[in-house]
Amino acid sequence: MEPTTSAPVRRAPGGFPVVGVIGGGQLARMMQPPAVNLGLTLAVLAESDDASAALVVPHAPVGQHTDVEAVRAFARECDVVTFDHEHVPAEVLSALEADGVVLHPSPAALVYAQDKLAMRRRLTEIGIPCPAWAQVTDLAGLQAFGDEHGWPVVVKTPRGGYDGKGVRVVGTAAEAADWLDRAVESGGLLAEEAVGFSRELAVLVARSPSGQAAVWPVVETVQTDGICTEVLAPAPELSEELAVQVTEAALRIVGELDVTGVMAVELFEIPGEGQPTYVVNELAMRPHNSGHWTIDGSVTSQFEQHLRAVLDLPLGDVRARAPWTVMGNVLGGDYPELYATYRHILARDPGLKVHLYGKGVRPGRKIGHVNVSGDDLADLRGRAQHAADYLQGVITE
Repeated sequence: MEPTTSAPVRRAPGGFPVVGVIGGGQLARMMQPPAVNLGLTLAVLAESDDASAALVVPHAPVGQHTDVEAVRAFARECDVVTFDHEHVPAEVLSALEADGVVLHPSPAALVYAQDKLAMRRRLTEIGIPCPAWAQVTDLAGLQAFGDEHGWPVVVKTPRGGYDGKGVRVVGTAAEAADWLDRAVESGGLLAEEAVGFSRELAVLVARSPSGQAAVWPVVETVQTDGICTEVLAPAPELSEELAVQVTEAALRIVGELDVTGVMAVELFEIPGEGQPTYVVNELAMRPHNSGHWTIDGSVTSQFEQHLRAVLDLPLGDVRARAPWTVMGNVLGGDYPELYATYRHILARDPGLKVHLYGKGVRPGRKIGHVNVSGDDLADLRGRAQHAADYLQGVITE
């Protein structure tokens, strides 16, 4: 697709910079309100003129993240460039570096979010707990790994997977034969032990180029069919010792990998003798679904913090505003017209914060989220669940 022509980006007076975001999804969209509040100008390279962010960001030329010339032309209008997703090809990133574009996170750091094998190698090198893992290129290698670490085995495509895509749990090596056949030329698959975890946790950290870092409270994430459907902030009944361990791990990772901007670390909590332990599952180097609660539940949201970090501004306060905040993802259902249900939800629960992404409704597609904060966790979970279910059409009253 040819990039659209557009007028030069209009800069705010007073020397305030332009932050460019490659990708026009909901993460870029949710950067717009804090950009306005910080006095910045946001620009987005959007996949289409009706992409989520293009609907709310005035300067949103259309171009593909795989199109080198479209990305280069976009970046020339920006003081710093960041990302809505990790899928920008290496050759595009190299071209931007050659042009002298300031990129956050840098391509050298981003590779660890783009390539799961590279991530596992690097985390293992710096002593971060991970599931047992191996790079496998044939059935014999996968069979040997499963025989050593037990079946079933989790196999992952090193690149491109998210929200449960690119992940398969197999009981025999033969069940991954089709993936192995396609993955041989790209270096094979990542095989991991199937971890017996008690729950999933996440911790969000932001780091600026000058090295300042800030960490939000550790949260619990609830997954349904590989998609995060609920976040509890902070993670209930999390021991202080484990919270400290996880926070220290996140700070070590963000420093050792030289990440700039917001990074999410997804973890498995593993019950053991004495205190529970953990292993790191995934990294994301951008604002993340596990941090959407911060928009309403934290003094500084992940989106404001990401903008602060990539511009090397002083980072904001990450303390929670209430004892508990619950985030519920809103998935698409069978009802494409959301406005009537949206009005009902606002009237039923004035304390609820509803964030819709301007996306067309498709069953199972993330189209928004709700946040609710307060003192009673059980009540908050019920309210968030009701709102998400009503918007999806699961319930009608």
